Amino acid sequence: MANIELDLAEYNRIVSALYDASLESRGWPNALEMLRALFQANYVTLILRSPEEGNLGLMIAVGVEGGDRVTYLPYGHDSTPFVNQPTDKVFTVEDLMTEAEWRRMPYFLHWCAPKDVFHVMGADISTPDGGKLRFRITRGEAGSKFDTVDRARCEMLLPHLRRALHVHNLLDRSESMGALYSQAIGKLSVGTVVLDESGKVLEQNLIARELLSSNDGLKLVGGRLEASYPSDNRELQQLIRNAFVRNAGTPPTIAQAMSVSRPSGQVSLGVVVEPVPSQEWAEGKGQPAAVVYIRDAAGKSLASMAAAKQLFNLTPAETALAMELANGLSLEEAAEALNIRRNTARAHLRSIFSKTGVRRQTELVRIMLNSVAALSS
Repeated sequence: MANIELDLAEYNRIVSALYDASLESRGWPNALEMLRALFQANYVTLILRSPEEGNLGLMIAVGVEGGDRVTYLPYGHDSTPFVNQPTDKVFTVEDLMTEAEWRRMPYFLHWCAPKDVFHVMGADISTPDGGKLRFRITRGEAGSKFDTVDRARCEMLLPHLRRALHVHNLLDRSESMGALYSQAIGKLSVGTVVLDESGKVLEQNLIARELLSSNDGLKLVGGRLEASYPSDNRELQQLIRNAFVRNAGTPPTIAQAMSVSRPSGQVSLGVVVEPVPSQEWAEGKGQPAAVVYIRDAAGKSLASMAAAKQLFNLTPAETALAMELANGLSLEEAAEALNIRRNTARAHLRSIFSKTGVRRQTELVRIMLNSVAALSS
C-alpha cells in the first residue's frame, strides 16, 4: 500500500507556499502548481465565486493551455453536478455517481470532456461569513482514479488551504477598506503624511503631495517633514516627538494641533499630529509611528457638482453658484466668475435659500462644506 504521509520537507514546502499566497496574491500560482504536481493533476482550480443571475462567477486555475502559470477565468457553469456537498469534506466523482452516469451528464459532455477533465476530486471550503470556495483537482481519462492516498493527502492539506484563503480574504478586505478610508480623507481635502519611528516619511496621499510640493509652509527635507519657519519647525518637531512617546502603563498620547504660517501670506495651514497605535507583535524599523493631518483652509472645496445638485435638488446654474460661494467667493465675485448678471445670481440665491431652508449666505456655505457632497467627488 502506498504511503499516505507526505515527506516532511515536501509538506513544509506546500504549506509554506499556501501561507505565502495568503499574504500575497502573486504566490497563488506557485502554491497551486505544487498541488498540481503532488496529485499529478492536469488542472487545479479554485472557484472563488459561483455564478448568480446576471453575473458570471470567477475561478483561478493552473494547467490551462496558454495561461501565464495561473489563469483567471469567468465561471458560468451553474449546471455542475458537484453542488450541495458537505463543506470541508473531500469527495470524488465516484462518491456521487457511476462512471456511466458521469459520461452521460451534459456538464461532462459540454465542459469537461473537451478539456480532458475526467477524474475529479474536490472540496467545498467554508468561510467564516457563511460562504463557500470550491477547490477542484482533475486528471484526464488516461490518468488513474483518485484513490484513498490522494483523498487522505487532500484531507491533510485542506485545513491549511482553508486558513490561507481566510487570511487572504481578511487582508484583501482590510486593504480595500483602508484604501476607501484613505480616498475619503483625500476627498475632504485633508493631506495625510505617515511617519516611522525616526520621523521619516513612509506614505503621503495626493493632497499632501500637492501641499508639500508647493513648499509653502511645509516641505520635505531629506525625507522628513519640516515647516518653513524655524519657530514653526521647532513646534512641529516637538509634536512629532511627543507622538513617539510610548511608555508602558501610561495613557496613549493624544493628538496635538498647531498652525503653520505660509511664506505666501495665505491662511495658515492647520496641522494635527497623532500617534499610530502600537502593534506590539510588529516591532521593528520602518513601522508607522505617527500620522500628520494637514488641512488648507484656503483650498477649494472638492465637492461633486452632481452630488450637490442631487442632495439639495438644485438646478445646474444654482449648483454652480452654490459651489462658488462655498469656495469663498462673494455673490458679486461668483456672478463674475460664472459670467452671469448680479440680478440673476441674486435670483438663483433666493431659490437656493428656499430649497435648502437657510436664510443667510454663511449658513449656505456651512451646509455645503459639511455635506457629504465631497465624498462623491
